[in-house]
Amino acid sequence: MIIAPNSVVTMHFSVFSEDKTQIDSSRNGAPMVYLQGSRHLIDGLEKAMLGKEAGDKFELSVEPSEAYGERQESLVQAVPKDMFEGMDVEPGMQFRATTDDGEQSVIIVDVTEEEVFVDGNHPLAGLTLLFEVEILEVREATEEEIAHGHAHGLDDTCDHKH
Repeated sequence: MIIAPNSVVTMHFSVFSEDKTQIDSSRNGAPMVYLQGSRHLIDGLEKAMLGKEAGDKFELSVEPSEAYGERQESLVQAVPKDMFEGMDVEPGMQFRATTDDGEQSVIIVDVTEEEVFVDGNHPLAGLTLLFEVEILEVREATEEEIAHGHAHGLDDTCDHKH
């Protein structure tokens, strides 16, 4: 079966930065299973999957505009350290912040005596990503998977309420 919208795809992948540093991989664990067209993959990878089938292996380079976007320096901000009163904050910590646009994940990038610098960019924003993909299985999604917007387990159940 060829991958088309509403196909359930089982695949192994590895993703690297341009300097070949591995960022993530499914190869030492369970393969990834997703519903094509559900936007659970970055745009560039999901588009590249269309028309492929089980047994296909390919490499792909995805530019930031089709991945996690360009870095936006406006998303790096200094906030008063007293907003974190009673907390021992350090670079690398992640928080959910309330903004004018709703909830947003931020990462602490620096801490001074008076300020905490937070970055609202996705950690992979601005990076070209290199993928190695192996498609293991392709099947039609069930009506329930389509309605739920994601693939279900082997027993056609999901582990959460809708």
